[in-house]
Amino acid sequence: MEFGLLVIRVVVGGLFILHGCQKLFGSFESGAGIPGTAAFFEQVGIRPGRPFAILAGIAEAGGGILTFLGLLMPIGPIVLIGVMITAIAAVHLKKGLWIARGGFEYNLVLIATCLAMISAGPGGRSIDSAAGLALPEPETGILAAIVVLVATVLALTVGSLLSTGLGARSE
Repeated sequence: MEFGLLVIRVVVGGLFILHGCQKLFGSFESGAGIPGTAAFFEQVGIRPGRPFAILAGIAEAGGGILTFLGLLMPIGPIVLIGVMITAIAAVHLKKGLWIARGGFEYNLVLIATCLAMISAGPGGRSIDSAAGLALPEPETGILAAIVVLVATVLALTVGSLLSTGLGARSE
């Protein structure tokens, strides 16, 4: 089981690190960087695109790093779940379940994997284990989930509010 947790943390965390770097720096072949990610976010209704592109890149890379290292669990996987929920709501839900049609199938697998990591803990081959770190439970998880939920709701609603004029200043 320890080796399995290590493999899952390294693969999922590592891929999220790389995906975050694509958003932030345009790295790794298909990365759009902040300008391209911001334009895509604007297109799917996440506005303003630039700050949310930066936030998404930091969330993916940072959540990936925490997960990869098994550091400060369960914060990393909770952040990654928030990113996936936002992606599902903004892009994939309207396309259905199956990834072949742009659906949320893969996002759902990543959410399930993150939930399993949260449930299992960081494992013996983690920084938390090596350093004897254990965040208070369930308080840490609840607080992290609330922060991620607020960020997700903001990402999905601020653009709508701004585009309808509710966020506009009246003179």
